[in-house]
Parts: sequence; C-alpha cells; structure tokens
Amino acid sequence: MSDLLERLRGRGWRMTSQRRVVAEVLGGDHVHLTADEVHARAVLRLPEISRATVYNTLGEMVSLGEVVEVSTEGRAKLYDPNAHHPHQHLVCSGCGTIRDVHPTGDPLADLPAEQRFGFTVSEAEVTYRGLCPSCTEPGDAAERP
Repeated sequence: MSDLLERLRGRGWRMTSQRRVVAEVLGGDHVHLTADEVHARAVLRLPEISRATVYNTLGEMVSLGEVVEVSTEGRAKLYDPNAHHPHQHLVCSGCGTIRDVHPTGDPLADLPAEQRFGFTVSEAEVTYRGLCPSCTEPGDAAERP
C-alpha cells in the first residue's frame, strides 16, 4: 500500500474506489502529475472515473494537507504526494521534469536578518532549475520548441 493511501486511511477518509485509484496513481517517488495526467492514469484502472471526480479528489487531498500543489512557470499545477517529507524541487527548464531534492543547508538560516524586513519567517520554498540529462544531449536542443 502506498504511503499516501496509508495516511488517508489513517485519517479516516472514506475510501471509495475512485478515491483509492487517485491515491494509487499518486503513489511512488518523485511523483508530480497534472490533474489531467492523474485522470489519464486513473482511467486505465477505473474506466468510469470522471475528470470532475479526479479534480475534486485532488482538491480534497490538498485541503487535507496530504498532497501539495506545485506550480512551475507556464505549466499546469502538479500534485505532489510527498507532503510530509520536507523537500525542494529540481525542475528541468526544457521538458518540465521535476525531481524531489533534499539540500543539506537550511534555507531559513540562509536569509540574512537584514533581508527579513522584520518578518518572522516560518518557511521557505526553493526551486532549483536547469536542464536534465535528456535535454542536454546533443541534438535535443534543436528539436525543442
């Protein structure tokens, strides 16, 4: 059983077949899917699942704090089930691939006091950007739009 399914069951969330399938689709490491990608994969497991059900289920999971919405420039929101393990994201500027990363530094400590402007800083989001190995291979750059 996936970590997400276990967490949802532990919260007493009513587990319908549709909700179970959406949670199963989001199982695994480095999962960052759009709602449409979740729907496409869910349909393979449960053909009658509607797009609206997937969107509503994802919204409920986000509201519960069990899934995080990730926004990247110019792309649809992605859903990340790794909500309870602090991490940052490494995003490919070419194809949009996202990987979870765990830097060793503390981004809160890296912000100097004079740059806090009196804020009590409680969290930081850091996104690393670059090109993945597939997008840096010779010949690929000319083929990208």
